[in-house]
Amino acid sequence: MIKQLVFGAAAGALALAPLSAIAGPFVNVENNGSYVDGFQGSVTDVHLGYEGGEGAYGFYAQGGFALVDDTDDVSAELSGKVGGSVTVADSGFSLYGELSGITTANDPVFGTKMGAKYNF
Repeated sequence: MIKQLVFGAAAGALALAPLSAIAGPFVNVENNGSYVDGFQGSVTDVHLGYEGGEGAYGFYAQGGFALVDDTDDVSAELSGKVGGSVTVADSGFSLYGELSGITTANDPVFGTKMGAKYNF
């Protein structure tokens, strides 16, 4: 089942590759692993999303499934992210933020990310 989901998502990503010239829709496959005295587990997100914005403002929303590997078992969960950014004048300095969430066997888990970026 998990292999079918992964291969299906990969095939979908390849099918959508020619659309990359169109602003808006995207496919994002991302793995986040944890290592403390060895492998502790990982989460691989396979998401479809949309990004946009105008001028100094940008936003995105993406969602799909997440393969959670806790070293004992691999499970499929639902996950998603929304975020945005704002560029401060023409300085190359921008601020960004993100809210993410994933289902679990008990309760949904949420996370945040905030930061600043300077482009040279």
